This record gives sequence, structure tokens and C-alpha cells, in this order.
Amino acid sequence: MSTAILTGQPVPGSSIETDLRSLGFDVRTATDATEAETLLAAVPGDQRVAVVDARFVGHPHALRLGLTDPRFPLAAVPGAVTAQPTGRQALTRAVARENSASTGTTLLDNLADRIVTALDADGCDVHRPELGSLVATVPADPQARNEARQAVAAVDDEAVRLKSAVKSRDGFFTTHFISPYSRYIARWCARRGLTPNQVTTASLLTALIAAGSAATGTRGGYVVAGVLLLFSFVLDCVDGQIARYALQYSTLGAWLDATFDRAKEYAYYAGLALGAARGGDDVWALALGAMILQTCRHVVDFSFNEANHDATANTSPTAALSDKLDSVGWTVWVRRMIVLPIGERWAMIAVLTAATTPRITFYVLLVGCAFAATYTTAGRVLRSLTRKAKRTDRAAQALADLADNGPLASLVARVSPGRFGAPLLIALAGTAVLAVSLFSGVTWAPVAGAFVYAVAAGQALYRPLKGSLDWLVPPLFRAAEYCTVLILAAQAEVNGALPAAFGLVAAVAYHHYDTVYRIRGNAGASPAWLVRAIGGHEGRTLLVTVLAAALTASQFTVALTALAVAVALLVLFESIRFWVSAGAPAVHDEGEPA
Repeated sequence: MSTAILTGQPVPGSSIETDLRSLGFDVRTATDATEAETLLAAVPGDQRVAVVDARFVGHPHALRLGLTDPRFPLAAVPGAVTAQPTGRQALTRAVARENSASTGTTLLDNLADRIVTALDADGCDVHRPELGSLVATVPADPQARNEARQAVAAVDDEAVRLKSAVKSRDGFFTTHFISPYSRYIARWCARRGLTPNQVTTASLLTALIAAGSAATGTRGGYVVAGVLLLFSFVLDCVDGQIARYALQYSTLGAWLDATFDRAKEYAYYAGLALGAARGGDDVWALALGAMILQTCRHVVDFSFNEANHDATANTSPTAALSDKLDSVGWTVWVRRMIVLPIGERWAMIAVLTAATTPRITFYVLLVGCAFAATYTTAGRVLRSLTRKAKRTDRAAQALADLADNGPLASLVARVSPGRFGAPLLIALAGTAVLAVSLFSGVTWAPVAGAFVYAVAAGQALYRPLKGSLDWLVPPLFRAAEYCTVLILAAQAEVNGALPAAFGLVAAVAYHHYDTVYRIRGNAGASPAWLVRAIGGHEGRTLLVTVLAAALTASQFTVALTALAVAVALLVLFESIRFWVSAGAPAVHDEGEPA
């Protein structure tokens, strides 16, 4: 139960107490600063507490945004301030200061706003939500109160709340074909007590059933799979809209939201590959290639954003042109569609599944994603080359964490007398040697190539990654590792090798996605013990090349399967342990559509 301390003289006809109780607050009234401080001290330390001016006039949703969002320790709107347990100490200090300043005899000039001023003076991060057309004010006289009440009556609180449930930036398909009705489904679910996590789980189950339908290999199964995949995407939109509509953000929801989209899509790829195999067409290499391409696209996005997250002097002519294009209506939608975000991508996959074959579906998907990756990466390279950004230590550490160097590369970095060149050039050279060795036709050549690659990985991270193009190092490492597994599995030419490779890459990709969302939540990277246990990208690459050289094709398939299971168990154990812990961040993706 949350507690709201209402300060000042009650106003006849005010609905503030009713509004606060509807938001789940137990309302208590204080007549002076001393009583407010006493009531605050009486609230249990593990509960949310708010201080609200009794003269407050505004929409209930303005109060909801200001007082109930679980993502922020401290938050405020005009006339109201709140603190979660983690922000309680700062709020208590501010109230004590105001009590001392006013000698405890009266509450002058809006205690809530003065507390916010004191928190700002202390350097506390107080979240102030964007209210838009919503009203939140403390009128100073009856005339101002009447004007505020008229402003409240002029804006439909529920319509604003429903509109804000939809992402402010989304793809064309999602914006025009899903969100116009999914927001009403979200409201229906929220009013019946359904949580975002429940809907997220339902979306996952629907996608898995779709994958199972695709795995039947029949035309009817493909049609059902396409329909269910689209329905799964609708539910995927609904879960986030419930979270925004009801402000039901949670650490568990962050983990589910961060991982289930990828799990659904990649499970569907596997279902298509199984269905094709039933019809005598082996498309596992295409399925694995699609997963690799999509994962590397995401790593490019993550690396670029992290590299420029807090960079100074972060402007360029290319960025200015991009912003200008984003100000023109039709170019906005064209550019968003070109990058093939999740809505367009899943709609395309669903239609192609129902109307064509898995092979055609993968061909179109690979071509579309390759074009999108080329477009976005080229634009970001141009931005990086034309800007003079100064990247911070935090950005460099984030890129190092995304690189996922293991014990072998770390040893190389420690014992190296110095760096032999720019990080990206070193990484490119090591990757090129590895690629040549994979196609050399010599049994043990890939092992030597992987060793050179490991040395290059250590050299690339010898110093902080602060160069203009150093954000390309993590996606380059992802492509090198994943493609090594794909190529060696394909060269084995035995049944089961490519499905085993698919499982291994899926497990490793999950680890990399998990790392990304930890960094986004400012929780740091995965623990060092986990990175050591699963070898880092260079260790896994070297191990796979050794297994391919030392074992027969059948034995290699078994080894890949065992490695996939081992990696999956370790990363899932640590991921689940972290994301259900009290210290996990409530991260929800409100940025670019994936």
C-alpha cells in the first residue's frame, strides 16, 4: 500500500483525495510541516510515499504519471512529489529541511514544490513526466482554480491515456495496422487485471504454436502459422501498451520483453526449417543465416547507440540531413520501412509462409534484412566519419562488454607490449585470416586462423574503444563467431550438424542480448565468471574449430549439440537469477523498433 500525505487546507469540492485513493494511495492529512515530517517518518520504509498539495487541480492521469511509475526513485508533477524506497532518504532530508525553514508552524507556498526544489539543490534526479495536454497545477486563487478546472474539463483524460499507451515512434505496419485497435485490447486487458507479463507469455506461446504449425510442412500448417505469427505480434504490441497504460513496469517484465521477441522469431525460423525438411528441402543453413544476420543487425544498433549515448560534440552534417528528412512526413515512413522493423518483418514472413515455401521465405528475408543492414550501417558509418564526437569512458566500457572477449583474448591484452594498430583494423585483419582459413580446405587451418583471430581480439581491446568507428568491433566479432559455426557445420555435410549449429548460435546470441539489456539498465555486463565459463567469443570460436578438425562429422555434430546445451544452461541460469532479483533494472524498449 502506498501513502499520500495531503498538505494544506482542504478545498471544498476538490476530488484530490478520491483521485489519490483510486491510484492506490492511503491518504493522510497534515496541517503543518512538523506533522508532515511526522507522518512521513511513520510510513514503512519499504512503501512508496507521496506529498501532495491539497489545492492540486489536474487530471487523474497526470497524477498517475507523476506518482505511480515504478521506474523512477523520485518523481514529481506540479503540486506533488513521490519517492520509492530507494529515494526515501533524499525525500526525508528535503522535508526535514523545509520543516526547519518554516519553523514547523505552517505550510507556505506549496510544500510539495519546495521539496522538489530542495531535491534539485541536493543533486537528486527527479523524474518529471511529459504531460502534454494534461493539466497539473496548484492555483493560487479562486479565479485560477476555476480556469484550471475548465482546462481539465476541456481535455479527455482517458483519451490521452489511451493514446499515450502506444509507442511514440514505431514502424509503419505497427502504427497503421496494429495500434489503432491493439490499444483497446490493452485497455480491456488492464481493466480485467491482466498484466503485461501474462500477455507477453501468451504472445510467446502463440508464436511457439505458430512454429509448431510451420513444422508440420503442410500448406494448411503454413497458413495457420502465418495467422498465428501475426496474432502473436498483436499480443506483443498489447503487452507494452498495457505497461504504458497502467504503468505496470517490472524487472521480470523487462527480462521477458527483452528476450521473448528474439526467442519467438528464431523459434519460428526453426519451425520453418523443420517443415521444409519434412518436404525434403534442407533450409537449415538459410534459417541459421537469417538468425545470424538479424542478430548482427541488432548488435550494430546497440553498439552505435552505446558509443554515442553520452558523447560530446556529437553532431555531423549527415545527422543534420537525417533529422531534416525525419521532419517530412512521407520520408519518415519510407525510412522506417526500409530498415524492415519487427512489424514489417513479421508481416512479410507471415504472408510468405502462408503463400509460398520456407525456402522462398528465407530468401526474401535474407535479401530484405541484408539491404536494411547495408542501409543503416552505411548511414551510421557516414555519421561517425563526419562527426567529431568525444566518447566517454562509460561508452568505451560498454563497447568492451559488448565485444565479449574471454580469457584467451584478455591474456593477450595483458601480455602485449603495445597495440599494433587501430582496433577496427586489427579486428578486421584477424577476422579476414579466420575467413580465409575456413575456406582453405586444409583440416587444421581453421584452428590456426581461430588462434590468430583470438590474438587479434585481445589486441583490439588493448586500449579503450573510443575511435570513430570502434563501435563496429562488437558486431564484427559476432559475425565472425556465428559464421564460423555456420560454415563448419555446413562443411560437415551430415544430418543434424546445422540444427546443432542453430542451437549453439541461438544460445550464444541469447547471452549477447542479455548483456545488451543489462548495459541499457546501467547494471553492467554479465558477470566475469560467466564470460570465463563460456569462453568468450574467441574461446568458443577456437573450440569449435578444434572440434571440427579433431572429430568425425558425426562426432562433431554431437559435440556441437553438447556445447549448445552447456552454454544455454549456464546463460539461462545466470540470466534468470539476475532478472528476477531485486537489483535488476526495469528496462523497456521505447526506442527504435527492433
